[in-house]
Amino acid sequence: MDISTLEVEDTCPIHVKDAKGNPLYKNDGTPVVITVYGPSSDAYARLETRQTQRAMKRLDENDGKRVAMTPEDRLTQTAEDLAEITHSIDGLTSDGKTGRDLALAIYGNRKLGFIPNQVTAKLNDWGNFAPASPTS
Repeated sequence: MDISTLEVEDTCPIHVKDAKGNPLYKNDGTPVVITVYGPSSDAYARLETRQTQRAMKRLDENDGKRVAMTPEDRLTQTAEDLAEITHSIDGLTSDGKTGRDLALAIYGNRKLGFIPNQVTAKLNDWGNFAPASPTS
């Protein structure tokens, strides 16, 4: 078996759902989609490195003691982390923001917490990044 046939894709589209689990659609009937970089991507590797550096810095700043982040810091950090690995957002808007600013507005809004939860769940399953099966 050629092991390269098991390689995963770098990105994964996520069909966004509302808080009740209903899939969201744009006015034209196409899905609202957030596409993210996954665990095999360079963007994800850079994020993991920054997260490790951040954790080490916190330990150094607190004399080796583990100190929990405030809820506000945790929300901000999660939003920044997810924004770093968001490739694109199609079908969502917020005050004319685009790109990273839009991602931060979505992920940093506690009342939209169901969206970052969906993204995180997809990221934690490598199967979501498996290439589509060829059709015959």
